[in-house]
Amino acid sequence: MGKMDGRIAVVTGGAQGIGFAIAKKLANEGATVVIGDLDEAKASKAAATIGGSTTSHLLDVGDEESVANFYEKLMGAHGRIDALVNNAAIVPFTNWDDVDFKEWRRIMRVDLDGTFLMCRAAQTHMRTAGYGRIVNIASNAFLAGTPNMAAYLAAKGGVVGLTRALATELGTYSITANAVAPGLTASDGVLASPHKDAFGFVEMLQALKRPGTPDDIAPVVAFLASEESGWITGQLYVADGGHIRY
Repeated sequence: MGKMDGRIAVVTGGAQGIGFAIAKKLANEGATVVIGDLDEAKASKAAATIGGSTTSHLLDVGDEESVANFYEKLMGAHGRIDALVNNAAIVPFTNWDDVDFKEWRRIMRVDLDGTFLMCRAAQTHMRTAGYGRIVNIASNAFLAGTPNMAAYLAAKGGVVGLTRALATELGTYSITANAVAPGLTASDGVLASPHKDAFGFVEMLQALKRPGTPDDIAPVVAFLASEESGWITGQLYVADGGHIRY
């Protein structure tokens, strides 16, 4: 018996990295997982790798029409959504002096607007069911004020604020909303970016002296996406090996 038996769970950005680890963990806990990702081919491969009842659909979280099409397919196939994990994000490495409005909007469109659009659509179906779990992926960079990530920090701060607001607005419908803030994690995207050079420095700041992996994040998300977290809402869980302690 898994903690997600019989549940329908959506994971955005689930084709790789933290999203893939989350999708795999939820499936292992018994959920029927639907991966939404902009890379349709990679998402399909991820779903096949996880196996079982896992499926995938094309999804651009920052596009309202794409989100509507995704939910139309989801509801047509499953009739409900029990858990939504908003993981899809752009993680930039841009010097502050180079952050123009175009770059700002590029990040906000996915990292904050995308979270809003996915939550806005999911909550309609969750209200009808009288049950729902929303888990938004934030970042400990918002708490640390990490350099070269101004737009990202602003977006993830917005995600934390939105999570708290959703907890207030949706609690009467037995819908919870929580956020998870990973630290620097050895995901595919990070390892292919300048962030890969920060592991040694960050590890010195952590209480646990090793690099974080996607599999370190997935269990926290699975707990918050399950029935077990029913008395927890509006919270930010920091999963970063003790980098940020508060």
